[in-house]
Amino acid sequence: MKYDFESIIDRHGYDALAVDALGDGWAPGLPKEGFDIIPMWVADMNFPTAPGICEAMRKRIDHPAFGYFDPRDEYFDSIIKWQGERNGVQGLRAEHIGYENGVLGGLLSAIGTFCSRGDNVLVHGPVYMGFSMSLKNNGYNMVLSPLVLDGDGVWRMDFDDMEKKIRENNIHAAIFCSPHNPTGRVWERWEIERAMAIFSKYDVSVVSDEIWSDIILDGHKHIPTQSVSEDARNRTVALYAPSKTFNLAGLIGAYHIIYNKHLRDRVNKESSLSHYNSMNMLSMYALMGAYTQEGSEWLDELCQTLSKNVSYACDYISEHFDGVEAAKPQGTYMVFMDCREWLDRHSMTLDELLLAGWDVGVAWQDGRQHGGTDHIRLNLAHPMSRVREAFARMDKYVFNKEKQI
Repeated sequence: MKYDFESIIDRHGYDALAVDALGDGWAPGLPKEGFDIIPMWVADMNFPTAPGICEAMRKRIDHPAFGYFDPRDEYFDSIIKWQGERNGVQGLRAEHIGYENGVLGGLLSAIGTFCSRGDNVLVHGPVYMGFSMSLKNNGYNMVLSPLVLDGDGVWRMDFDDMEKKIRENNIHAAIFCSPHNPTGRVWERWEIERAMAIFSKYDVSVVSDEIWSDIILDGHKHIPTQSVSEDARNRTVALYAPSKTFNLAGLIGAYHIIYNKHLRDRVNKESSLSHYNSMNMLSMYALMGAYTQEGSEWLDELCQTLSKNVSYACDYISEHFDGVEAAKPQGTYMVFMDCREWLDRHSMTLDELLLAGWDVGVAWQDGRQHGGTDHIRLNLAHPMSRVREAFARMDKYVFNKEKQI
């Protein structure tokens, strides 16, 4: 490979929540003596970002003035070209693109134009904790339509349940996560078409969170929600960001795509009310440095690396962790492990299991935060050597500890 996805970078002391926040309320304390931390809980990557991003910011820093500014034309041009080349988007213009400080902020701005406080919002479960926390904190009621595992271990929408929940709860707003977080499901076109047909039938406005849309594994393909029909194009607020793709969450910066002018004007007005939903100059240059031919080549190699990591992890779970199930994600770099059967067999609670991993440096995440019952969410965006080490520790000290005695 041209780019480095194997070197281990030391993030300690460089403002990384994943390693520097252990024990301060975000996560349990440090591991036991003799074990270093493998940060598998926060959804950011343990790879250096694409070189062109640092270079673009470095060049701008060479000019020592950072006053008020407007987004450059190149910013919008970069998004238009990226969406066209990566996702086949046609007809996108600068006027359709609006800045958001983050996807969750954009989501709340959109929901604020669709709903009144106390209204019901449809969300698929298991559900990303950012959705549930944001809706609750802002006075909206979340109505879950659970995804269902089919006979092939693929997460599917329950269209009958969606329609029932929309009808019975008088729902007129939905959050559609594509690819889905935390399951990693990459929706096929027919699935999106059917979901959007239901939303159209009941006049449900849609916020489509597509922040993971660049990280697609094993030959799957992302289909933009707005692309499946003219109606979907006009009833959907789509949200994107380079942060997951290029490990830029600390820089802040996302964007929406809204084709419907009436809806766009309302969302832009809602987004502006705090007076602080404004672009960071360096995040603008980071996006322009990311959305390039070099960035696209780097991303292709990243997806190859993550596909290998995910395959290794899911195969290892299937072969070595009896009683643990993990549907193989088609996108993202997160695996959602179902540990219910294992916990029952070993008369152990999820809290005890989580602590056993943390004690040996496997810093994983409580899946209950994302609507699981006895689930663990695992970040696999690491050099393969660290993934192997993490699973070796899980095997020896956690899931098969009794076999080592």
